[in-house]
Amino acid sequence: RRSLEFQPGDHVFLKVSPARGVRRFAIKGKLSPRFIGPFEILDRVGKVSYRLALPPQLSHVNNVFHVSLLRGYKYHLLYVISYPLH
Repeated sequence: RRSLEFQPGDHVFLKVSPARGVRRFAIKGKLSPRFIGPFEILDRVGKVSYRLALPPQLSHVNNVFHVSLLRGYKYHLLYVISYPLH
């Protein structure tokens, strides 16, 4: 496995943990998004965690995530599907 490292200012997708029978973003099951974002990295916390700039809709979520929950993002118009974050 290759080690992932990000710099402040980079953008990443955040993995959404699947839970059986739970709706994510008003979509249930296999069709619900596995990753959301992109979010900007604010800074590195420790060796393997990063602080993200989350939108106000996710203010109830802790904004520090392990690198295994992040996926690098390179801008391309077709990479992003907009879902409302309720």
